[in-house]
Amino acid sequence: MSTFANAVQKGSVTTTEALALFDTLDVVNLDTMLGRWHGAGFPTQHRMDGILEAYGWYGKEFHSANEVDPLLFKHGNKLVKMNPERIPLSLLTANFEPPKSAFVGRCFSLLIPTIKTKDFKARMRMTEFRGKVSATMLYDGLPINDVFRKVDENTLLGLMDLKGMEQPFFFVLHRD
Repeated sequence: MSTFANAVQKGSVTTTEALALFDTLDVVNLDTMLGRWHGAGFPTQHRMDGILEAYGWYGKEFHSANEVDPLLFKHGNKLVKMNPERIPLSLLTANFEPPKSAFVGRCFSLLIPTIKTKDFKARMRMTEFRGKVSATMLYDGLPINDVFRKVDENTLLGLMDLKGMEQPFFFVLHRD
């Protein structure tokens, strides 16, 4: 698999294949990141594949280098900014498959009023990762960096690097 289109057509790739693809993509500057982005899965046989979609994840919004909404979720007909610090990291690093059913997603939506925030919960910096310097979203108060590479002008491949998680988690962002 040599291109993003091939990976999407295949439906799921291994982490090794996803990393090889990620390494071929162009870097992203901070200005490119500005705006709202709709997220989608990029299946790599990771235990978190499908979890964001099942729980109503919409995407991310980048207002400036220091003002980022890292997690936007659909709640009814609104988008809600979530506070990732209120989601236990043990759910992401534990060695079990998180539930991804529609029922669990509806239960999660009941928690949204306790997890939402009005504050920005991340910032962006240019960082080096796997030999290239590219736009990276740094979560406030969490050991998570989302590194981005450019697929095309309106599509990014993201890699979530979480301290303590054995393999990276991949996702796609499409510009609104």
